[in-house]
Amino acid sequence: MRGRLKLCATLLCLLWGVCLGRFVVEKNSLKVTSPESLKDTYECAIGNFGVPQYGGAIAGTVVYPGANQQSCFNFDDFNVSFRQPLGWLPAFALVDRRDCLFVLKTWNAQVAGAAAVLVADDMDEPLITMDTPMEGGVEVPYLPNITIPSVLITRSLADNIKTALSRGERVNINLDWTEALPHPDSRVEYEFWTNSNDECGQKCSSQLEFIKEFRGAAQALERGGYTQFTPHYLTWYCPQDYLSTKQCQSQCVNGGRYCVPDPDLNISDGYEGRDVVIENLRQICFHKVANESGKPWLWWDYVTDFTIRCPMREKRYNKECAHITIQSLGIDPKKIDECMGDPQADADNPVLKAQQDAQIGSGSRGDVTMLPTLLINNRQYRGKLGRRAVLKAICAGFQETTEPAICLTEEIQTNECLENNGGCWQDKAANITACKDTFRGRKCECPVVQGVQFLGDGYTHCEAFTSLSCEINNGDCWKGSKDGNTYSACLAHPSNHTKACVCPQGFVGDGIHSCQDVDECKEKLACQCPDCKCKNTWGGFKCGCASKQIYVPQVDSCIGSAVEAKSSWTLIGVLLVALGAAALTGYAVYKYRFRRFMDAEIRSIMAQYMPLNSQADI
Repeated sequence: MRGRLKLCATLLCLLWGVCLGRFVVEKNSLKVTSPESLKDTYECAIGNFGVPQYGGAIAGTVVYPGANQQSCFNFDDFNVSFRQPLGWLPAFALVDRRDCLFVLKTWNAQVAGAAAVLVADDMDEPLITMDTPMEGGVEVPYLPNITIPSVLITRSLADNIKTALSRGERVNINLDWTEALPHPDSRVEYEFWTNSNDECGQKCSSQLEFIKEFRGAAQALERGGYTQFTPHYLTWYCPQDYLSTKQCQSQCVNGGRYCVPDPDLNISDGYEGRDVVIENLRQICFHKVANESGKPWLWWDYVTDFTIRCPMREKRYNKECAHITIQSLGIDPKKIDECMGDPQADADNPVLKAQQDAQIGSGSRGDVTMLPTLLINNRQYRGKLGRRAVLKAICAGFQETTEPAICLTEEIQTNECLENNGGCWQDKAANITACKDTFRGRKCECPVVQGVQFLGDGYTHCEAFTSLSCEINNGDCWKGSKDGNTYSACLAHPSNHTKACVCPQGFVGDGIHSCQDVDECKEKLACQCPDCKCKNTWGGFKCGCASKQIYVPQVDSCIGSAVEAKSSWTLIGVLLVALGAAALTGYAVYKYRFRRFMDAEIRSIMAQYMPLNSQADI
């Protein structure tokens, strides 16, 4: 009897996620900005519910209520509100740990207007993770509606804050999650540890609902190459002493090596744990085969469709229904079956063994002991399992400025470049700005426009820096058009990637604000011959001569009449043709005589070594 109780405890341990393991407490930063006596940066533990602001930070002022300090009841009953007047910092409710659930404390504070909740530990101990209720199948209907972040702070920090508040001091703090998740590069890798069981209550329902809700965003990210997603499934092994028991035989495969608790915790009725293990294995193999076909995102379609088409309550949670669903997605069920192997064999299953190995944490990542568990860049996510909350966390995993467009939508973040251009440099005339919106805020970086790199500090100055510098806003130099002609003062130097503003020939000025036309005729800079006639044009001039004369610009002179000039040019043309013909004739004679000479020389050389036809026989 004792052995069976121990086994049942193990089953509940896995199902509700309270198994012992190397558990890592995920933390964020808490910075006290006032009063002076408390100014410092502290650690706090992220609650595993609500919406932590991954990648961001929020500022607020701490309020410790005079009544209902454990936040176990509705604050309206005590005439307490955390709502702040317009223009004030939002209120962070400081509440004491004990007497009720962490989620209830947070929910009551949220309803009363708090922007975040600081739970004060009631003992001196290392920080722990505040989790959702899991004992005894407790249902918490308000849990999905918690939208504010919550953190656990140490007893010593909480006592210091309370002391400062009792002295009438204002305690302002920043809760910062910017470094709560690693963000090393332009691709995020994330894992989701889940379960195909759809009859285990709120935990299972929330997992399946999340998969349906997040499917579109997940597939868009993976199709675009922005993310790499891997699904995982938690299993346990049956102790050697209990392999022959009904509990192990009904809930395990491969000789007790891979087990899952009974779906409804009733081993004598309905589906068994082994049925769940087999479907988990099928879903792992579906992802593996789909990934090999270049379409790993089909996993989201399969799991969603299987949940809808093959639910346990309709007695369709089986291989036949799974195969129909798989075929509808264009995947061969035979390949899935080959991947799954034989669950009846008393031997290791490579696929399931890899899942058990992956449960063990390494480095900064703890063991996976709870369902569901989401890991982003090898760090465990804490918070509400909802589309918007998880998408914000994934977006926080990208290196800044490499985020995909979905991370920069109004639903996910605020575009700081829309207000005062984010305090960055901009050229309003050319519609160019150094402000680059990012998920974490904004960066002031000189841009690249039409292949032209701008250089500068990004805040007060950016300047084009290539041989194409003059193509962007004309390099901030003067430019004018008149009478169908356009002139620019921008002069690029490709050799050293610089440019200068210099008025073009025919103009004078600073080259930046203005260039004035030079009147070459009035200034006697052209057309100075006695018979020349000068006419000024914008940016140049035109020279002419009296009738029957033509202007020769090379010598600034007027020569002959038009008819005489034409005859002279005709005579010159005839002479040139005659000279050309003579040259060709001379060249032909030269080639003929040269060839005769060379033939004679060759015959003379060859005659020394062999008889030629013209020599008599010896």
